[in-house]
Amino acid sequence: MSEYCGPNLLSDYYSILEEKRTELENWFALEREKRKMPFYASVDIRDAGWKVAAVDANAYPAGFNNIGESERKFLSEQLHKWLRSNHPNLKWLHIWPESHTRNKGYVENLIVLRDLLICEGYRVTVGSVELQGLSTIEGLSGVIDLSVTKAEGCLVVDGNTPDLLILNNDLSNGAIDGVGNIPIAPPQEMGWFQRRKSNHFRHAQPFIDKAAEIIGIDPWLLGTHWFVSKDKCLEKETCRIELAAQVDDFLKFLQKKYDEYGIEGKPVLFVKNDSGTYGLGIIEIDSGEQLLNLSNRKVNKLTYGKGGNEAIDFLLQEGVPTSLRLGNSVVEPCFYGVGGKHTAAFYRVNHKKGVMTNLNTPSTEFMDYSQISNHPEGSLIVNSADNWHALVSEIAMLGMASELDEL
Repeated sequence: MSEYCGPNLLSDYYSILEEKRTELENWFALEREKRKMPFYASVDIRDAGWKVAAVDANAYPAGFNNIGESERKFLSEQLHKWLRSNHPNLKWLHIWPESHTRNKGYVENLIVLRDLLICEGYRVTVGSVELQGLSTIEGLSGVIDLSVTKAEGCLVVDGNTPDLLILNNDLSNGAIDGVGNIPIAPPQEMGWFQRRKSNHFRHAQPFIDKAAEIIGIDPWLLGTHWFVSKDKCLEKETCRIELAAQVDDFLKFLQKKYDEYGIEGKPVLFVKNDSGTYGLGIIEIDSGEQLLNLSNRKVNKLTYGKGGNEAIDFLLQEGVPTSLRLGNSVVEPCFYGVGGKHTAAFYRVNHKKGVMTNLNTPSTEFMDYSQISNHPEGSLIVNSADNWHALVSEIAMLGMASELDEL
């Protein structure tokens, strides 16, 4: 199934990582003290065996329904710990969701998130202006009640104003107007109407470099190489020719890394909407010529973003194959964090896709940590959860906090 083969460097370096664990924990603690860490986040991780990298970092994570029951208690405790620390007088939180009323999986995510937050007696309501007129929406396990929500200079829910607004909406269509001065977590500034994937990776890189220095390894083993194409370059022939040359230079760099570490396989790049989400607008290329010969259909796929928004800039990012498997299925971890610390995970599992393919697709299934742990072939996957996977997820969360400092 795999077209890639390389040294198992993560296994080889595991003992060094453990030796440096205390130093890394102290460094993380110091870095977290310097900045306001995100309320919650999720991080998509690729583990090739020779390298591990966070390939996406989500400021307004969905998918809470994919987290297993065994992890939800700890996750709930950490959410409440963050809330007590940052909003000690909090009694009522309101969740502002996406408008995916027909997506039962997303609605189930809201049901679980509400239950995670309500555990210690907080009042938790759900609703948005866009969902006015609906009293309930249906998830996989039942329905969730929606509150009458108005935003006309201040946020009013069922006739009163909550203490805190929790965003579970990535704001692809713009910031929410009319909510007044209510505290918001995570802040609206992290919305896709202005956030850029490339800016996240730029902010994360110094933390990758420092963690690699502490461990004593090549930073390339903890991250991805990338660059950005701006201003609708793919629609202009002369610009696309220049971009194709950049792609070839980029791939030559990756090939040198493959040669350096004895990795067999052809390096590839993923071309993504720099301000996109949900895996929309992603294609895979392995040469500049491929970029030059993109069909109109593929260019249109790239430029189409969530909600019909047009993509302007594109992130060209090193593809990292996954070495994680259960039988004939490839596996990709998704880690959740609260306050910058890893708290839970689920795993995307797909028997139809290859080791390099984007797994944010309808054919992907989800397994929680316990299901992976109990699988006959799951031990190799969960053994990395509290070391390499947690490491790169928490580095990504530092990057997100650094992003926010700049906004």
